[in-house]
Amino acid sequence: MSGQKDQTSPTLPWKTRIFISLMGSLMDLCRRENGTVNRRLLNLLEQKSTANGKPEIVNGDPETTVKGRDVTLDPAKNLWVRVFTPDRKPDGLPGSGFPVIVFFHGGGFVFMSPKSRPYHDLCKRFSGEMPAIVVSVNYRLAPENRFPAPYDDGVEVVRWIAGAGKQFGDDGKLVLEKGGLFETADTSRCFLVGDSAGGNIVHHVGRRIAEEAAEFLPLKVVGHVLLQPFFGGEERLPSELKLKNMPLVSVDRADWHWKVFLPENSDRDHPACNVSSPNSPDISELDFPASLVVIGGFDPLQDWQRRIFEWLKKNGKVVELVEFPKAFHGFYGFPEIPEANQFFLDLKAFIEKCSQ
Repeated sequence: MSGQKDQTSPTLPWKTRIFISLMGSLMDLCRRENGTVNRRLLNLLEQKSTANGKPEIVNGDPETTVKGRDVTLDPAKNLWVRVFTPDRKPDGLPGSGFPVIVFFHGGGFVFMSPKSRPYHDLCKRFSGEMPAIVVSVNYRLAPENRFPAPYDDGVEVVRWIAGAGKQFGDDGKLVLEKGGLFETADTSRCFLVGDSAGGNIVHHVGRRIAEEAAEFLPLKVVGHVLLQPFFGGEERLPSELKLKNMPLVSVDRADWHWKVFLPENSDRDHPACNVSSPNSPDISELDFPASLVVIGGFDPLQDWQRRIFEWLKKNGKVVELVEFPKAFHGFYGFPEIPEANQFFLDLKAFIEKCSQ
């Protein structure tokens, strides 16, 4: 409409707006100016969900259920995964299995876990609606564990899945638990999926796996999904300046998270943050999986997300960009938002395309 001002905040249902406001307030309350986190208060206030192996209804649909189970990989590092498997048989030819989604949660490398209710529900939906076996990773958090701890943990989890595949099936199919809760999974169709900081982890873990792909066989990563990924740099891009006070992700909050995650005395042009900087590893010769980059129009990080899309294209990689002009950071976790349901359709189409 002629003369209409640019909208600088999303129009949201009141329940969604209240929840987002409370989440932002909780994070602000628990992060300290000295770069530490009040974990005791966070654990007291954060909503969590358990996984006990019993069927759970997905997104209010009683016809779609999944089962979840926690598996510890390394107690010393508190490295564990929450595995969701569809409560049904795999589609396709006899002996075929579900694709595997290795999921990395967001939270600025500092907050959240697979137990956090929003991520528990999101991974349930991934598992039930794709359908897929979802391995949600409890990686180590900053500031207690800085770069590259979550990347190391991500590679270790994928190596664990690949090793289980070798142990239980020479055909590339993984049985996570013999005769137990889990269905078989086709590890030749593995996807790395992550939102926000988890999307950043997807890129860096995926690059390291691509550099040593033969060591992970018969597992093969065929797709990366970077869902509103957390990247940045010293430069201030237009979306950061225009949308600097958005809910959940603001410029000030983002700066604090980079400060407590990156190595001491590093700036935001560190390769972990600014992947298109001259200091970043060269991926032009790597056999890199196809990538899906998802952007929201009310996300202050969107210009950095477009930049990684263009950088992947420049390096000759297969990459798709999906934009939701009215979406805020984290929209996919709210089924009442129309864009969230469309995202799940786009994700399913991407998985099916990469599986062919």
